[in-house]
Amino acid sequence: MNCKKNNFSVVTSKNILNKNNSYDAILVGAGIMSGTLALLITEILPAKKILIIEKLNKPGSESTGAFNNAGTGHAANCELNYTPLDENGDLQIDKALSINRSFENSMSLWASLYATGKIDIKKFLKFIPHISFVTGTENISFLKKRFKAMSEYPEFADMEFSSSFNQIKSWAPLITNSRNPLDKVAATRIKRGTDINFEALTREYLTYISKNKNVEISYNTELIDLKKTDKKQWKLKVRSLGRIVSLSTSYVFLGAGGKTINFLQKSKIPEAKIYGGFPVSGKWLICEEKSLTEKHNAKVYGKADIGSPPMSVPHLDTRWIEGKKFLLYGPFAGFTTKFLKKGSYFDLFSSIKKNNLFSMLDVGIKNNELINYLFSQSLKSHNSRVENLRNMMPSAEPSNWYLENAGQRVQIIKKTKDGGSLQFGTEIVNSADGSLSALLGASPGASTAVSIMIEVLKKSCLFNADKFDLEKKLNNLLYESELKNESENNFLENIKKRNNSILGFHP
Repeated sequence: MNCKKNNFSVVTSKNILNKNNSYDAILVGAGIMSGTLALLITEILPAKKILIIEKLNKPGSESTGAFNNAGTGHAANCELNYTPLDENGDLQIDKALSINRSFENSMSLWASLYATGKIDIKKFLKFIPHISFVTGTENISFLKKRFKAMSEYPEFADMEFSSSFNQIKSWAPLITNSRNPLDKVAATRIKRGTDINFEALTREYLTYISKNKNVEISYNTELIDLKKTDKKQWKLKVRSLGRIVSLSTSYVFLGAGGKTINFLQKSKIPEAKIYGGFPVSGKWLICEEKSLTEKHNAKVYGKADIGSPPMSVPHLDTRWIEGKKFLLYGPFAGFTTKFLKKGSYFDLFSSIKKNNLFSMLDVGIKNNELINYLFSQSLKSHNSRVENLRNMMPSAEPSNWYLENAGQRVQIIKKTKDGGSLQFGTEIVNSADGSLSALLGASPGASTAVSIMIEVLKKSCLFNADKFDLEKKLNNLLYESELKNESENNFLENIKKRNNSILGFHP
């Protein structure tokens, strides 16, 4: 891959090598989740002593990595799996609304930080239309129903619908080139979509908060074990620069991507007993050919194949990574027993415990078709992947595309009264006393990190005192004070206008 390499400096705290270091909060993993939480703590509780530990030598290299996720800025504008039909054929829109509002919170935080000179949005954010594209009578009927239902809400009031071949061609010519103009096609478009480099955003967060003397970031540092002591403190054993170091803290956040499930189990909190993990890998077809990248300026999402998992919704994305424009198509699923790209093949096996064994076996039996699908995806040839791409881009040629691994995801397996349940999404696990939080799952993940981490912070022991004052500080961080007392519809409209103005989107 010819992308520009990042030269983010590696900084390892020397203080961590001293024994019995004590912190108010230790965050495991230096990805977008820990970065967001650390920023929120630093902004509203600046006196708290925070340590972020990261096994690798730089931040955001696993799930947060630019080529390891879609970078879509998931706002439910185009992702059809966020608006499923129920058993009565009625469109379910609640998840789409929730995701959209959560992403607006992310936009609001970025606007506030950018307006005060704390981060540079030009390093991670581009505005680009989000498009849903379908073919065939049944899918067009679904898309019409989706458009009608969603466009009635202020969050999606700017959505456009078209079944005109020429109109869709003007929106995204690569999906109509070499396609029969008599084919039945339809698309929706929202111009206010985004492409986000979450790896670059994480660097912006960490560069800013590292200016606070109470924040330490230690790379090349691996969590080995953790346990709760009688003094309501957590003792963490970490390996840093070849040495084993003991640390103590009153609060732990586990945000280590797929590896979080293993660390959560080591914590032995009762809440961890019902969870297991199901790893899913992914691959992208990537194009750098300028004659193609210059023609496509959109993120185009289609419908997943029947029997494929939600994370396999096909999409043709424009991406800007380290100043270069790419096209990515996928993701193509696969299976490995690793929980991280740079993890161990024993990750899955080490996560199997007596508390989750039967639920994991139950999920395996119930989802036999899914497992077969993942294996079959792994065995696809380059030409067969390009043939899949041609469903969306009929003119695609194998020579213009190459294959790269995407990020590793671990879907949640949860013990329920009906046996094991495989869940797609994210879930927060909190200890009863608020001293430990863990984030499990995947999409929409990074795009809704601000809302998720606000929830994590509010349920933590760090938020116990002066809750009213802390709530006020959080609101001030996200919104301008004059917007807060408006009606819900006016608030949504005006916060979008405010974010557009600061972030540079011009309808």
